[in-house]
Amino acid sequence: ELVCVTEAEAALVERMLPAHTALTRAEEGCLSFEVTRIADALAWRVEEEFRDAASFRDHQQRAAASAWGRDTAGIERRYVVEGL
Repeated sequence: ELVCVTEAEAALVERMLPAHTALTRAEEGCLSFEVTRIADALAWRVEEEFRDAASFRDHQQRAAASAWGRDTAGIERRYVVEGL
C-alpha cells in the first residue's frame, strides 16, 4: 500500500501516478502493475508482478531515481515482497 497522511500528498500521488504507471508497465520485466485507490482513504493498493528478481530490482532502481521516486519519497509504503 501507498499511504498518504494529507490531502496534499494524495493530490501529488494522483497527479504523478499515471506517468509512473505507464513507465512501470513499459519496463522489460513487468508482468503486471495495478494501483487502486482504497475507498474513503488516502491510500492506494499496489499489486505488481515482475518476471524475476533482477527485473524487480531494476524497477526499484528506476523508480527511486525518477521524479516519482524523488517527489513521493516521504509517503509511507507498506508492502511484502514474495518470491525473491
